[in-house]
Amino acid sequence: MILASASPRRAELLQAEGFQFETHPAWTDETRAPGEDPVSYVRRLARAKAWVVHNDNPQLAQGETLIAADTIVWTDDGLVLGKPKDADEARHMLYVLSGRKHLVTTGVCILIDGNPMAGCISETTFDETTSVSFFGLSDEEIEWYISTGEPFDKAGAYGIQGRGRRLVSGICGDFYNVVGLPIAHLIRELDRIHANIDNVSSYWF
Repeated sequence: MILASASPRRAELLQAEGFQFETHPAWTDETRAPGEDPVSYVRRLARAKAWVVHNDNPQLAQGETLIAADTIVWTDDGLVLGKPKDADEARHMLYVLSGRKHLVTTGVCILIDGNPMAGCISETTFDETTSVSFFGLSDEEIEWYISTGEPFDKAGAYGIQGRGRRLVSGICGDFYNVVGLPIAHLIRELDRIHANIDNVSSYWF
């Protein structure tokens, strides 16, 4: 199995479920197309990352499973919040999220190489969305959180699994999706894809 992501959080979730995998970070253009809705956008990014890693690794073994994912934070008016480049951008994002509900969507793409001579590749793409609500945040809370350094490698400028948990007043949906990978949904998709195998145990330690 290959994880096409540099995210330590995604790797930790797969490791916690006993999967054996290699990590191959994927780099691709993440520019959002004009008029592209957030869910279509994140699904496209997941697919692009999966195919970049696949095409860069022609030596993939027959039956190899490759997983790519991308997570975005967005508001109900379609504003997508990526990873902040600096403290000013993190501050702006936290002000946007303060005291309101937002959505977190992860797109996941699974590629499985079949017979390389036949060029047979199975592709499955799905998405998961979780609703998250923030407390109203004071200036002091926002400055404190920025000072922890936690916002800077996370979409929406917060990490729900870290100190960012203090900002969250409620959640509806999959917690681990907000962390970066809807692991339960992923396992069910893998089980469905490999239904012709006795069970999914060949993917575990």
